Amino acid sequence: MVVELMVLAGEFYLGDFVPALDWLDILQGKKNQMKKLHIRFDTFLHGILEEHKSGKGGHGDLLSTLISLKDDADGEGGKLSDVEIKALLSGLFVAGTDTSSSTVEWAMAELIRHPELLKQAQKEMDTVVGRDRLVTELDLNELTFLQAIVKETFRLHPSTPLSLPRIASESCEVDGYYIPQGSTLLVNVWAIARDPNMWADPLEFRPTRFLPGGEKPNVDVQGNNFEVIPFGAGRRICVGISLGLRMVQLLVATLIQTFDWELANGLNPEKLNMDEAYGLTLQKAEPLMVHPKPRLAPHVYGSH
Repeated sequence: MVVELMVLAGEFYLGDFVPALDWLDILQGKKNQMKKLHIRFDTFLHGILEEHKSGKGGHGDLLSTLISLKDDADGEGGKLSDVEIKALLSGLFVAGTDTSSSTVEWAMAELIRHPELLKQAQKEMDTVVGRDRLVTELDLNELTFLQAIVKETFRLHPSTPLSLPRIASESCEVDGYYIPQGSTLLVNVWAIARDPNMWADPLEFRPTRFLPGGEKPNVDVQGNNFEVIPFGAGRRICVGISLGLRMVQLLVATLIQTFDWELANGLNPEKLNMDEAYGLTLQKAEPLMVHPKPRLAPHVYGSH
């Protein structure tokens, strides 16, 4: 449902560009598709909510806490309705799953295309973490090359290439362009991060650009440097930036540390399809198919 929503939200909708022709959606059917998807999503979330209310679900988790706060959500008697709880959950599912998984997929695809970078990342992992335990969140700050890999992935393959639509709250002028109040604005973070005026060889996957001695050693992806803003910037920056960044770093680190990777069907890494699919999020047009080979001692993997 999340992927379906991302694809549907990214499709061309005539009424967005010519409001007077909004009625033509009778032919296009986008609103109807979105309404049907909303009903499916609502039914799914309603089931989870009722399961927790009945005591069958987990205890002490986020949803249990939200339910316990329904009658006094802010300490001042503020109410929290089922609709608001489901809205929060849908935000977590939609913004926090597909975006992270697609970014990790792009990162692994780039590392498989550049085996020398993968070997360098594994060497750093063996030096900092070793081979007798799994990498943890506490190790991430010591893994500078891994951080550079993740930064470069966010630059070249931002999870939301056109950011999210904004509405201009007042009329203004930006770089000589007049923007009327009420205009829908899309920030092309994909194009900004590939601007040859800002980046050397912008289409090359080059993590070293973010390391000491590279072209942008002090640039981060947290909205402070406008040449790479995968999470947006300013007051409307992604609220899940801390979680998203750590999740992607830890997932990529774990995949780098625990396995060697080979492409399925003996495919040459240089011929790996890196085309992008059209949608609200940046998906690979052709999913990455790989064979993992364990590179650590069996006991490190535990019972899994």
